[in-house]
Amino acid sequence: MQTLTVRHVTQYDYANPVVFQPHRLMLRPRDSHDLRVVSAELSLSPHANVRWLHDVFGNSVAVVDFLEPASQLKIESVLTLERYGIGAPVFEIEDSAREYPFVYSPDDRIDLGRMLDCHYPDPGNELEQWAKGFVAARPTDTMALLADLNSGIHNGFSYNLRHEEGTQAPLETLRLGTGSCRDFALLLIEAARALGFGARFVTGYLYDPALDGDAPAVVGAGATHAWADIYLPGAGWVEFDPTNGTIAADNLIRVAVTRDPSQAVPVAGGFTGLVGDYLGMNVDVTVRALAPEALAA
Repeated sequence: MQTLTVRHVTQYDYANPVVFQPHRLMLRPRDSHDLRVVSAELSLSPHANVRWLHDVFGNSVAVVDFLEPASQLKIESVLTLERYGIGAPVFEIEDSAREYPFVYSPDDRIDLGRMLDCHYPDPGNELEQWAKGFVAARPTDTMALLADLNSGIHNGFSYNLRHEEGTQAPLETLRLGTGSCRDFALLLIEAARALGFGARFVTGYLYDPALDGDAPAVVGAGATHAWADIYLPGAGWVEFDPTNGTIAADNLIRVAVTRDPSQAVPVAGGFTGLVGDYLGMNVDVTVRALAPEALAA
């Protein structure tokens, strides 16, 4: 078990006071067997009313109504979390699914629903053919296939910390050979779906053990991070991070899971003002491990 603190600050600046529309925040994880929320603080400026809900996926969402105009909007989330890693991952996949191709049970197919379907156009089957290129034989080992697909993105594409909003379509990432963590996660999800797997999008944070001087640096720390979940009977949802080429890594801090990246925006909302009022946005994310003496205090 490791105790981590996550500080996520989003700040918008405007030339004149503007009126803020309701905002939707996805910043708080759910408690689970591998992640426990010790404390969660949400600070907002200007003042606001906050109500909490669970979305269709069960994620914790804050809906914020700001009470006054302002020339600056600041949203600060501070989390203290206990992360329970599994160490060397062992996946007890059901016998029927250990080799690919396999067929999900009728119940699994109903429950996975649209997470089995590709969501983005692939008119020439370019993405599908690329994904099938990782199938060495039929049958083939299921985990080996998915590991190859994950590492294929990690080793075959260039990471680019894009500042544009949104996520690239999978075909665009495939053709460009470059993308952000969200782009790589979506490419993996669509490729897995093209092969018949149930897959979903995960957003959260990434702890960089290099901060403690005992591991090589990882890609994607210092910002929100994204990866993919792929469903394997018997093993459940397994985390694949194509940005770093890892599987079920202990340094992934899950906040929300969705069918599509557009449903997993950490801070979403708008404002009413004059043309040119918007001056820019700054996001700062830090993830730190708490030292034992800090915990004792």
